[in-house]
Amino acid sequence: MSERPYVTLSCAMSIDGYLDSAEPHRLAMSNAADLDRVDDVRALHDAIMVGASTVRRDNPRLLVRDAARRARRLASGRRESPAKVTVTASGDLAPDAAFFTTGEGTRIVYCPRDREAELRRRLGDRATVVGIGDDCVMMAALLDDLAGHRGVRSLMVEGGGTVLTQFLGADLVDELHLVIAPFFVGEARAPRVVGPAAFPWTASRRARLADTSQIGDVVLLRYALSDRFGMLDDQSADAGRVAAEIP
Repeated sequence: MSERPYVTLSCAMSIDGYLDSAEPHRLAMSNAADLDRVDDVRALHDAIMVGASTVRRDNPRLLVRDAARRARRLASGRRESPAKVTVTASGDLAPDAAFFTTGEGTRIVYCPRDREAELRRRLGDRATVVGIGDDCVMMAALLDDLAGHRGVRSLMVEGGGTVLTQFLGADLVDELHLVIAPFFVGEARAPRVVGPAAFPWTASRRARLADTSQIGDVVLLRYALSDRFGMLDDQSADAGRVAAEIP
């Protein structure tokens, strides 16, 4: 079995721990400078993952936006943007979502085995559909498939709350990027960053805070959640050197 991909979990939340508002429109938690940082982190990874609820609610494109970063990826023999990954229990995914219609990279959808045939029929050649598990997809099995069959060595997980909870609760995250927005949401129906779970980090096993950064009016907390923490730092430094050499 191949070693599981290095997992970076990235999310932004309000001071009171919400990912978004309960309103239909998306509530921006971050700012332009931090979104550029996220774009830089995306460019380092082989794949980006969000849950199906995020695909439905936010309709994300999940592409590397900066032209120079795309060019560096191409120069290194990779596609302009990482592969896109999502997971669904219900199979409720629209073929015309931006996840499937933007960019030229690989798109992978994980679902329970009994949803696989219907999803393949509906999505056609817009995605590779992989059935795992009888009732739900376990994130450990998803990572094993990404490493063993898709050639993915690093995965950036961007939400939503259910997916974040699954990865954190199963102790599958190597580093956590947590951005704190300078406001409260205070809505009972709004989505939280995580739900209830038996998390590995408790009062007696504290997560290690590796770095803090102020980015405009938000704060980035970077946590080391495994002994593999920092595996992508050399790649980031190399990208910085290449960028500095470009006239």
